[in-house]
Formats: sequence, C-alpha cells, structure tokens
Amino acid sequence: MLNLDRLIVEFDKGLRTLFGQPRSVRPHPDAMMSEAPLDEVGKKHAAALMRVNHSGEICAQALYQGQALTARDPVVQQKLEHAAQEETEHLAWTARRVHELGGHLSVLNPFWYTGSLAIGALAGLLGDRWNLGFLAETERQVGHHLQSHLDRLPPQDEKSRAIVAQMYADEIGHAEMASSLGGEDLPQPVQLAMKLNGKVMTGTSYWV
Repeated sequence: MLNLDRLIVEFDKGLRTLFGQPRSVRPHPDAMMSEAPLDEVGKKHAAALMRVNHSGEICAQALYQGQALTARDPVVQQKLEHAAQEETEHLAWTARRVHELGGHLSVLNPFWYTGSLAIGALAGLLGDRWNLGFLAETERQVGHHLQSHLDRLPPQDEKSRAIVAQMYADEIGHAEMASSLGGEDLPQPVQLAMKLNGKVMTGTSYWV
C-alpha cells in the first residue's frame, strides 16, 4: 500500500534523476580510453545519439520507479530497485559523455520522465506478471535500439561505443531477470505501441 513517506521518497528520486548529478558505483566503461579525434559532424552526431541514450535512461529510471511503487511482491520490488540503480549508472555515463562531446541533454527530459513514471505505475497495478512482462519487453526493445547505435556511432569513437556496449549487456540482463521471475509475453498490439512510442522519444531527443 502506498503511503506518504514512500511518495515523498519517490518524488525526491524524481528530482535527483532530472536535476541531480548521478553517480556510478562501477567505473565508467570508457574510463581507460583516450578521446579519438572526430570532425564536427561526427562529434555532433555522436553527441546526439548519446543524448538519445540519456533520455532513454531517464525513461527507464521513471519506469522502474513507477513499477516498484505499485508492485505487490517484495522480491519484485527489490529486483526493480536494483535494476534502477544500474539505470542510474547509465545516466551518469551518458550525461558525462554528452558533455564531453560538446552536446546538451534533452530539454524534454521532464516530459519523458513524467510519462514513463505513469506508465510504470500502471504496469505495476496490472499485477506482477504483467509488470515483469512489460519490463522484459521494454528492455528487449532498448537492447535493439542500443545495437542500432553501435552501428551508427562513428567507428573511431571507442569511448561512446564502450558505454553503449555495457548498457546493452545490462539491459539484456534486466530482460532475462524479468522473464525468469515470471513475466508474461505482452500482446503484439502492446509491443507495437511501445515501439511507436519509443520512436517518438528517440527521434525527438536526437534534435531537442
């Protein structure tokens, strides 16, 4: 059951996600790599792709928080909160990389966060099996998206590619975790709607 203290904690998490300085417990995947020379076009393109990835992590953080808020099983809540911590690390990695490339974070992040939090809370209210199924499908789609970025990033930008590769490994791990805990496969129309929603977010965040 929701209580005032829990809501205050989640509100604080939201503020820190959007406006705080996320920290990574693990070393940044690109920590030991040198900056490769990129022309202005390549630099701008790489920064835009990493901005998209950062916005995606804003969405993931909100989804996990919403899902954990309404999940019924304490074990599921714990797994969601652990996954959210890894998403916080992704926020730290992508934010720093965007700034290193001379880019800016998306001004629409508060919008993405609010919408994703509501969707996550709704998924949790549907029951833990559907909640976990939604999580698994989300992470599978994010994995496909990250794979496409490995193809689109400049080949010499090893720092960005290392970050995206580690994010991909983490997201696939989250999907496998959700499936192993009993997540249901979502109906095809729901999967399609999620893909369309993801395209709107990624397409917009690339530019704004």
